[in-house]
Amino acid sequence: MSSPCARVRRVGLFGGTHGNELSGVLLVRHWQQDGAEIQRPGVEVKPFLTNPRAVERCTRYIDRDLNRVFDPESLGRPVVEDIPYEVRRAQEINHIFGPKGSDDAYDLIFDLHNTTSNMGGTIILENSRDDFTIQMVHYIKNALAPEPCPVLLIEHPSLKYATTRSVAKHPVGVEVGPQPQGVARADVLDKMRKIVKHGLDFVQLFNEGKEFPPCTIEVYKIMEKVDYPRNKNGEIIAIIHPKLQDQDWQPLKNGDPLFLTLDGEVIPYQGNCTVYPTFINEAAYYEKKQAFVKTEKIKLTAKHLRLSVSEQSTS
Repeated sequence: MSSPCARVRRVGLFGGTHGNELSGVLLVRHWQQDGAEIQRPGVEVKPFLTNPRAVERCTRYIDRDLNRVFDPESLGRPVVEDIPYEVRRAQEINHIFGPKGSDDAYDLIFDLHNTTSNMGGTIILENSRDDFTIQMVHYIKNALAPEPCPVLLIEHPSLKYATTRSVAKHPVGVEVGPQPQGVARADVLDKMRKIVKHGLDFVQLFNEGKEFPPCTIEVYKIMEKVDYPRNKNGEIIAIIHPKLQDQDWQPLKNGDPLFLTLDGEVIPYQGNCTVYPTFINEAAYYEKKQAFVKTEKIKLTAKHLRLSVSEQSTS
């Protein structure tokens, strides 16, 4: 079975969804001044600073996390004077790049993020059945090899993200670290830039009619979020164990050290299956009561992909 798809005509490159994650901010500003490297024939590629007020203050957000407010309730809220800044901004972004879930929405959005965790150049997918993005990720991973390019699938029955990029038909998160908040590192920025470049190359090849045979990729599927140990007042009483720190994507087995109390007590992982933690000790997730995310390894398969015949005849 093949999966005929419509031509990709419009791509958004989002930076500054979190205003203190500087790689995307710097790249988007650069591309707004000189977009030669992101232009592809027949595609409108729009670099866009999503949360300019947070960028100006070099803070994650002003009132709300912009990457969590693209839900129907927020997008449909009446605009009154006391509406949170990010909710109003989400509505503006939805107007420009959406509306979310409609035929008029942008085809593809790369949303560029940094993490303080040792995640390397990670791609985040939201849909396990989107042949186009699975094929694109397969292409990017091959282009970057032997450099690893982990893929995190955040599809989950009860964990709802409502991300900024979810406005697009094909949303793709790019999460590169480790990089402190408010800091830019050349190696991290370069990884992000390469992921975007290869993604845009794939779009060009697809639009030119190249056929992509069925493919399979390995991904880390989110299972649950794990909080720090806390006392009855809700205060953190143990921190990430040194043997877990910086070990994103590495197997975590029953009995492995997980947390360390300030009294020196080791709290081990208790679980009946091996998991693969990521977003370990992410600075921005302390407020979300999240020490790391547990994932499991699964495989995603995409069908043979090609531009639909009707699209080819009109090119």
